[in-house]
Amino acid sequence: MTRMATGTVKPGPIAKRAVVGRLSWGLADQAASSMTNFAVGIYVARELGVTAFGVFSLAWLTYGVVLNVARGLATDPLVVRFSGVPEATWRSAAARASGAALGVGAVLGAGCLLVGLGVGGRVGPAFACLGVVLPALLLQDSWRFAFFAAGTGRKAFANDLTQGVALVPAMVVAARVGSVSAFVLAWGASAAVAAGSGCLQSGIRPRVSQARGWLREQRDLGSRYLAENVSLSGASQLRAYGLGAIAGVGAVGAVRGAELLLGPFLALLMGLSLVTVAEAARVLRRAPERLGRFCLLLGGGQAGAALLWGAALLPVPDRAGELVLGGVWHSASQLIVPATLGVAGAGLASGAAAGLRALADARRSLRCQLFASACYVAGGLGGAVAAGPVGSAWGVAAATACGSAAWWLHLRTALREHHPVPVPLPVPEVRTP
Repeated sequence: MTRMATGTVKPGPIAKRAVVGRLSWGLADQAASSMTNFAVGIYVARELGVTAFGVFSLAWLTYGVVLNVARGLATDPLVVRFSGVPEATWRSAAARASGAALGVGAVLGAGCLLVGLGVGGRVGPAFACLGVVLPALLLQDSWRFAFFAAGTGRKAFANDLTQGVALVPAMVVAARVGSVSAFVLAWGASAAVAAGSGCLQSGIRPRVSQARGWLREQRDLGSRYLAENVSLSGASQLRAYGLGAIAGVGAVGAVRGAELLLGPFLALLMGLSLVTVAEAARVLRRAPERLGRFCLLLGGGQAGAALLWGAALLPVPDRAGELVLGGVWHSASQLIVPATLGVAGAGLASGAAAGLRALADARRSLRCQLFASACYVAGGLGGAVAAGPVGSAWGVAAATACGSAAWWLHLRTALREHHPVPVPLPVPEVRTP
């Protein structure tokens, strides 16, 4: 590793190999997570049909909102501030962050349980079961953040693989029961197995008693990340509920079916911050002038991969599509093109988002996310009024393009204002003697 006149460190071959290794484990972990999510969605779509799948999708999207609450308050600050720190510091932070995630899951899970019991009907039981499994789901996710902050992505991969293996018998049992609630419980049970495995892997016990202290210490970032994350998942939730009200629950199932076809990349976008923010923070510490290029390669790579995947889906014959999605295929296949463009736009934006997070510029990232979320809701619901689920998908594609432009403009401004200090932030291997 060679030193530069500015006091920063120019990465050498060994450092580059380390970056590639960490990103590779991140991709492997996201592949495992994607396969788990994809399997759950496909299995439910095939077993229950488009209407019940729409109910399951509403529960899934609600989980996305709660997940982003826990990430904003508990684990996003962990990745930003405790990536590449000494092990003792990381262990203390990971124990408190995982305890905070578990506490958030317990509180919001109780809320979901009460809402589900009160609503009843088709949707109520699914939400009640979601409330039961939320603590396990959020704790399992927190271990993934902790492992990537420590630079041990292989442990995150092993943890997701554990959940995938546990999911197989759980899905078989749920299929015999044949209800949405059974599938939600099966999904949560596999997460509970992986959450317990994470405790064994790390040798850390979540410190729920210290959750309040963690939230207080990280409130400068956590409050903004909470608003940012909730606006993102909340926009998806508003679009889903609005689309259901405008075009029916079946339309929600059609949109979710199209998302499943692009599942590997959607799951990648949902969880890639586990790798990219931590890695962008390392780039900022060691070679700040390379951060913009890193973010561009990251976002451009995701957008290009999404476009290639979407292009590969277009010639899929109906018989093959029905084999995968059953009766959902016909309505979902009409949304492939706009859904692909929407995912590509979101992928491009994620590169800039990683840069702003690494810079700890929560003010700008919140501003960008609020704008992007407003565009998403307006485009998705406006399109639904005009042309049902197809119009909603095209409205979202246009919205993600606008949002991506905003992210990159703000990152460009933030990079211009950032002035690296003469000595890098305290990372042992790059500290000036």
